[in-house]
Amino acid sequence: MYTIAERDLKDVDIISSEFKANPFDFYRRLRHEAPVFETTLGGKIPVWLVTRYEDVKAVMMDERFVKDQHNVDAKTAFEFAWMPSFLVDMQQNMLDSDGDDHTRLKNLVHKAFTPRRIKEMQTRIAELSQDYFIRAKAKGEIDLIKDYALPIPATVIAEILGVPAEDMNKFHKWSSSMLQSNFSSNLSLIKMMPSMMQLSGYIRKQIKIRRQNPKDDLLTALIDAEEAGDSLSEGETVAMVVLLLIAGHETTVNLIASGMATLLQYPEQLEQLRANPEQMPSAIEELLRYTVPVETATERYAREDITLHDVTIPKGSLTLAALASANRDETVFQNPDTLDITRSPNRHLSFGHGIHYCLGAPLARMEGAIAIQTLLDNAPNIQLAIPAEQLEWRQGMVLRGLKKLPVLL
Repeated sequence: MYTIAERDLKDVDIISSEFKANPFDFYRRLRHEAPVFETTLGGKIPVWLVTRYEDVKAVMMDERFVKDQHNVDAKTAFEFAWMPSFLVDMQQNMLDSDGDDHTRLKNLVHKAFTPRRIKEMQTRIAELSQDYFIRAKAKGEIDLIKDYALPIPATVIAEILGVPAEDMNKFHKWSSSMLQSNFSSNLSLIKMMPSMMQLSGYIRKQIKIRRQNPKDDLLTALIDAEEAGDSLSEGETVAMVVLLLIAGHETTVNLIASGMATLLQYPEQLEQLRANPEQMPSAIEELLRYTVPVETATERYAREDITLHDVTIPKGSLTLAALASANRDETVFQNPDTLDITRSPNRHLSFGHGIHYCLGAPLARMEGAIAIQTLLDNAPNIQLAIPAEQLEWRQGMVLRGLKKLPVLL
């Protein structure tokens, strides 16, 4: 059997679990052979991959690549013949908007993620990490994702928003169903619809509850902004909450779980970090670069024909900036395929670049650092419960994360 790196480039399914396990050899080939490359999602939807570091940065800064497909005067990849109203609502978020719309939406939530507010949450994150570790320790063998990496950031973002933390497992099930879709047809959209509908209904119920019982939380602030005439519709409120819930826990789950899985495969790096906890900030940056919890930036659309490296991306084309490739670009990073927790400088692009740079980056860094440090301090004998090559990865666009992470404590 040919490995992914040995196959014809056109035959590689970039949303498959197999690909997610090791996309890096494929991206290395693209950087050298086809830095701007057309492939498909699920064998159906055309997509352009941009893979070199400087090009990836440029795409995320270039206003000719837009986030809102309605700003393109051409047919785009995700135009469906019919779309239910609750799905239309979910598209009204700051991640899928441009210019003034993006600025307006981002400003409404920025105050929840200021350095001061993030610093205030440090004690709470440490408490949660200790609490979930104690629960996990009693089991001996655990799924580090379900029992530890998931509930910590899920509880934190739930508390920021003001939605019940006990509902987060249910929400994670809905979001996972959505994120693992291949988006390649109307059929895939139909399969996602129950999760989308339940999620939308859940958020609308929470909005109704908060209108009747306002609290000092972000959900109340979003409702107040809407009612104060800040032109935030209920659809935009629903979309914002969904985005924050997904982005606020899915990516950090991947950082904690993939980070620990990687350290367990590099025991000398793990022991170095255990012995030198002051290296945790640089270790987190390296784990972000090396494991790339967000494999590609979210979708962009070419507003016009755009030529890069003598290749023209046609107007309307779906384009993905490959963060996983940029983070392993040998022209920027020395020995890019080697984990080095002291790497400096480390100009990885795991949180994106430009106006869509991740608003929650400081929070994700803090959660990852505290959660991993708690494991290093309290689980001296932690080890994988299965061989690393048997770990399964989630399929889908954009994110890169494990399905489960069985470990022995």
